[in-house]
Amino acid sequence: MNFRTLDLNLLRVFDEIMAERNLTRAAHNLAMTQPAVSNALRRLRDALGDELVVRSGHGVEPTPAARQWWPAVREALTQLRNTFAPGEFVAAESRASFTIAMADATAALLVPAMVSIIESEAPGVSLRVLPLTTRDPRKLLETQDIDLAIGYFPAAIASIGSVESQEEALAQFGTEQLYSSDYICVMRRDHPLASVELTLDAYCDAHHLLVSFSGRPVGFVDEALAALNRRRRVVLTVNQFFTAGMVVANSDLLTVLPAHFLASTGMGYAFETRPVPFQLPRVNVDMLWHRRRATRPGHDWLCESVRRAAARGTTPPYAAVKPGVSAAT
Repeated sequence: MNFRTLDLNLLRVFDEIMAERNLTRAAHNLAMTQPAVSNALRRLRDALGDELVVRSGHGVEPTPAARQWWPAVREALTQLRNTFAPGEFVAAESRASFTIAMADATAALLVPAMVSIIESEAPGVSLRVLPLTTRDPRKLLETQDIDLAIGYFPAAIASIGSVESQEEALAQFGTEQLYSSDYICVMRRDHPLASVELTLDAYCDAHHLLVSFSGRPVGFVDEALAALNRRRRVVLTVNQFFTAGMVVANSDLLTVLPAHFLASTGMGYAFETRPVPFQLPRVNVDMLWHRRRATRPGHDWLCESVRRAAARGTTPPYAAVKPGVSAAT
């Protein structure tokens, strides 16, 4: 490859394709036609002697060489962009739109405070909240126009932080823990188990509701019970915490919900809570983003706003009642 004859405009196309993993979206972002993007990709393939990307599902996946080259290309383009067209973000003047993926329980805690921040500091900014359907949002962040994913992502966070994946992770994702909570057992106030100690036997004998983003009929509670050679009867599986709260408030089903979620439901008067009678991992709620979004004007402001919203949403009067105390008191 002769670098002196390389058309550097092709690197902008390469960067956008790598960021979006989709030729149609890359063409839209570059204000080009898809045939023009395909032609630029062909020319760059010829110049570099590598396929760069291969088709996969509805998009494309990069080759090992493309993965190796992209961080350096992106950094160089970002430096040039900041030099010639600095994108200073002024919250009070911005008309930017940001997109966050999170579950309804998380949104209930964060969005009211986020709206307050936007209205007081950035009245022209818009916020879109999308439903979270996975415990590992990395693929979602790679392929969709999403600035942040917020939730409980134990496997993804462990993978990003592991020694084996550290180099790749640093090139692709950023993470930050927002708050930590516990899961508690929730039942209606006049449930037969509300007046007695919730033992492991009583818990396993009861009927249950499972909140599952993916729709799988088995969750981490069932995995924890299996380790004790126990099991429970799951009567209903739903994918929203608010739906779970409504059903439990009007039935004999038990469910397990994040402790901080209860106060934000507006239905606290209907619930009795108990500690889960076996060991469950603590819930660490993190925000996760793709590194390509970190260069977008306003990303730092968005993250700081989420931090402040989380601090407001997880302190009194928003914090949930302690397990074992009626949510109505």
